[in-house]
Amino acid sequence: MNKEQLEMSFNASIRCRQAVRSRPRRSRAQWWFNRMRAVVDNALDRTPAPPPRPEQRYLTLPRTR
Repeated sequence: MNKEQLEMSFNASIRCRQAVRSRPRRSRAQWWFNRMRAVVDNALDRTPAPPPRPEQRYLTLPRTR
């Protein structure tokens, strides 16, 4: 078993590009939540469906002798 520490070096000349964001995340989140609040505020009130009519069923049992 190798008990020496492994050292890694990274090429400092290669940098990761960060995605350019046109708007900060907070303003996008605020827009989204404001939109969802507007949807909820403008939702229609619906009356619940009436309860279903009673249904008569027959239970068929196998005949035993």
